[in-house]
Order: sequence, then structure tokens, then C-alpha cells
Amino acid sequence: MGEMEDLCVTDCTRCPALVDSRSRIVNGAGPEDADLLFVGEGPGAKEDEQGEPFVGRSGTVLDDGLRTVGLARSDIRITNCVRCRPPENRDPKKDELANCRGYLEREIDRLDPEVIVTLGKVPSEHLLERSVAVTKEAGDLEEIRIDGTPRRLLICVHPAATLYDRSQEETFENALERAADLAGVADSEGGQSRLDGF
Repeated sequence: MGEMEDLCVTDCTRCPALVDSRSRIVNGAGPEDADLLFVGEGPGAKEDEQGEPFVGRSGTVLDDGLRTVGLARSDIRITNCVRCRPPENRDPKKDELANCRGYLEREIDRLDPEVIVTLGKVPSEHLLERSVAVTKEAGDLEEIRIDGTPRRLLICVHPAATLYDRSQEETFENALERAADLAGVADSEGGQSRLDGF
């Protein structure tokens, strides 16, 4: 484990509503040297129960999507904007996102990923600091600064979006494929573009 230990938040009471609704703090999971960092919104019921991000239905969709582009869950690191489950799975509030921001920045700094992939509206808007039309912008790469350091951020739809709207599947997989290419971790060698076959 080593120096990632201090990325585990074990005790935090900054958000009273979240302290009340959580059963545990859900920290990021995955290797300390992953090139891809996926950032979700916050833990849901399953995550709160098991203490790991993206273990519910969304997690299954993510795992399937990763497999499609030649990646496994063990190749990536995944974390959330807030580490505690909001009541009734509501969106995290501005102050809750702000309270948890330091933990996220520390994780990004320590991991130093090639690409940060934001899953859905909340993490995309939180890190880009603007409103984002996720479906339209999915697959777009932006440069942001976090704590003064330039980072590449790839916008992606939330895995759950594909469960409610099948047309999002392709959008989701194309974004994952681009993330894998950018980080140089995909199976496809030699920079073959997926437009080759069209």
C-alpha cells in the first residue's frame, strides 16, 4: 500500500447531512500508478454498503465498457467527488463538493494520471467549473489546472445513463475508447483509429 494510505479518509465530519446518511466513507480504489482516474459523483447504496466505488449496477456497466476497450477494473483507479452517500442518492450540494475537494485533489496529485475521466454531469461540472452538456460533450478532451498543475480531462456520460437510454451506450464506449487511447493503455497498437472500418 505505502504512500496511498493517506488517501484513505477514515474520519471526516465536515458534512453533517452526509455523516448522518452514510454508513461508511467510500474511498477511491485501484492501483496507485494507474494512468486513468475515473471520477464519479458519490457513493450509492451498494457502494455505501461495500465501501467501494462503482460496485452497483453502474459498476457492472463500467466493467463491461472497460472490457470492450481492452481494459480491466484493475487497470484503473476510480474515486468520487464526495466520499459519503448523500441521503436518498440526491446530488451532492455545492458545500459538500467543496468540503471533499481537498481529498480529491490530493488523490489526483498523488496518482498523477495521464487522463482524468469524469463520469456524468456532477464530476464534469465540478472539475471544469462550468455547466456541461454531458451527452453532447462526451469524448471531449479539455485541459484544466488542479492546484496549478495542468491535467487532461475527458468528459464521459455516467454508466447509469446507458441503463435508461440505450442510445448512450455508443457514446459511453467511444469515450472509454478515447480515454484508453489517450492514456496509451488500450490493446490497439500503432494508433489505429476506429474510423478505419467505416
